[in-house]
Amino acid sequence: MKIYLILIAFVGLFNTNCVSSSSHKSPAIGYADSLNSGEKINDKKSIVTGADQVAEYLEYVKGKRVGILINQTSVIGGKPIVDSLVALGVNVVRIFGPEHGFRGTASNGDKVADSKDPNTGIPAISLYGKQKKPTKEQLADIDLMIFDIQDVGARFYTYINTLGHMMEACAENNMEMLILDRPNPNGFLIDGPILDDHLRSGVGMYRVPISHGLTIAEFAQMINGESWLPNKMKCRLKIIKVANYNHDMPYVLPVPPSPNLNTQQSIMLYPHICFFEGTILSQGRGTYMPFTVLGAPLLKGKFDFSFKPQSIKGMSETPLHQNTECYGLDLRKFDTSIFRKTKQLNLKWIIDLYNAYPEKARFFDMSQSKQMGSFDKLAGSENLRKQIIAGTSEAEIRKSWEPGLSDFKTMRKKYLLYP
Repeated sequence: MKIYLILIAFVGLFNTNCVSSSSHKSPAIGYADSLNSGEKINDKKSIVTGADQVAEYLEYVKGKRVGILINQTSVIGGKPIVDSLVALGVNVVRIFGPEHGFRGTASNGDKVADSKDPNTGIPAISLYGKQKKPTKEQLADIDLMIFDIQDVGARFYTYINTLGHMMEACAENNMEMLILDRPNPNGFLIDGPILDDHLRSGVGMYRVPISHGLTIAEFAQMINGESWLPNKMKCRLKIIKVANYNHDMPYVLPVPPSPNLNTQQSIMLYPHICFFEGTILSQGRGTYMPFTVLGAPLLKGKFDFSFKPQSIKGMSETPLHQNTECYGLDLRKFDTSIFRKTKQLNLKWIIDLYNAYPEKARFFDMSQSKQMGSFDKLAGSENLRKQIIAGTSEAEIRKSWEPGLSDFKTMRKKYLLYP
């Protein structure tokens, strides 16, 4: 009871709003200090995540048998949400975890086994291993599913896939999903080729551009509205919106969303350089600065900056070019606020590095590596690779993304919860 009163008093300091509330409009704001970001944050008014608005949903979930799909970003006031909800008397009967596990400690691509939460003793089911969605038996004793995971707004970031699989399971079992929404740090950016149907994969399930500019709750509404679940099923949704938020606001994540997005800088660069995972270039996996550097051994003499990928447990055990010096670009101090002005993906880096690479036939050949996917799957289109090889200009490449990109932007507006 004491913890309950403290949390209610805490959240009572903020404006709270549910999905039916009017949108909040406010100047750019920040949630936490950035350790390594090109963004400057104006902290005049704080964003309040859906999870932190405990008063909006606590009584609704009490008395229900609750399943919860979470990871290490699922926090209330900086503490794990499952610990907080259990302390508040919520009957959490089962935990479900995405890629990297529900505590966020597994490396990228690693299959995660079922386990038991050491803090609460609650069974934890992995949705990134032998199964992608819960079984009917795993949902049989659950009345309500809570989804609370921080996304970063890129098609190849797998949490939107996990969202879709859980929505499918809930729809099949006539179960409501309560989404505790969180800001999209790249919510201002809608750009890239629309995914071609024949390139659907684990790094691209939905016909959206590389950067879709939606929060998780908005994306869930799009999945329902565009009938993307099998047999055009619909998942019943209840959404706790983010307070004091719009898509143009800078948002510094208080918790790294995955082991290799460990700085704000990497999160802001991620949509622009993740498709390098389908090339011969390292993106810094195997260092403590992943997704902020790019390089390869054969670029020696063309670039002064270098780094050496090594095996790092919990981040990357077998990185590309392990124990070999790589030469290329250091983007750790790149001013990422430029993306907010251009609202475009950076194509210069992929074009320049391809042109600089001495063995061009190997640049997109990843057959000898353990990278997460081919370049075409990550880009969502075969055209981008072919255009880079052919020397197509940036302007022509961007033109080729139309009318698909403009059509998506129009369709997206139907599902927005925030300005």
